[in-house]
Amino acid sequence: MRLTDNTVLEMDSHKKSFLSPLAGEENSSSPAERLYGRNKGHPLRKRQQWLLEHTLPLLRVDLETARKNPLHIFDPPSTSIWMEVGFGSGEHSLAQYKTHPEVGYIACEVFLNGVCSLLSQITENVQEHDILSSSLPKTLKLWDKDARILLDALPDETVEKFFLLFPDPWPKSRHAKRRFVHPDRIRRVARILQPGGIWRIASDDPTYQDWVKTVMKDQSLFELTFFSEHHPENWPKTRYEIKALKAGRKPLFWEYTKR
Repeated sequence: MRLTDNTVLEMDSHKKSFLSPLAGEENSSSPAERLYGRNKGHPLRKRQQWLLEHTLPLLRVDLETARKNPLHIFDPPSTSIWMEVGFGSGEHSLAQYKTHPEVGYIACEVFLNGVCSLLSQITENVQEHDILSSSLPKTLKLWDKDARILLDALPDETVEKFFLLFPDPWPKSRHAKRRFVHPDRIRRVARILQPGGIWRIASDDPTYQDWVKTVMKDQSLFELTFFSEHHPENWPKTRYEIKALKAGRKPLFWEYTKR
């Protein structure tokens, strides 16, 4: 299914509403239950700080536009949208953007050092005074706040593919509700995905791997259409995957299709 301006507007005006935004989250920058840990690591270098202050605003998703018609957050408007939550250092997002320039790609990450990493890759070898909106990617947009805010703002059935690669495992059982793969988040993802839309998940953490198997087995919104214990050929690698392999951990890869 390919999106058009009319289909998005029609879907937005006829909400199925089987999942409403959580109270107080839609306009909040900090939902009550955080799904992530710290949002900053080592001190930022001068150029990184400059990129956050001057370049990030040029690439940040406009929430109001995303709510009305997410096709128009890209220039020119896109006809297909892919979304990644927790892009880490941005290797996967950048690889997908370069491989599929025709796709509107939304990359979400709250960890500032990771955001700076992606911004640095985008502006590599470009002097600060030459970094203008005209020189930045047209089909890649960033979201540096809690992804649930954006998920709840998007109209129904507007995303074609959704990526969750090596998320924070929250290994302690008392923190299980913070794991992104959770009944509440499954409904959120299902709402924004088109029928037949793809959700890819990868994890190297044994606890999270077992959690994914259990939670996704007990739901009816998605069908498991691919599983592998080896890196799939068409999945760009991330720094976290390489780090896991060096440490002797074994990543697992799932692909679910929305029913």
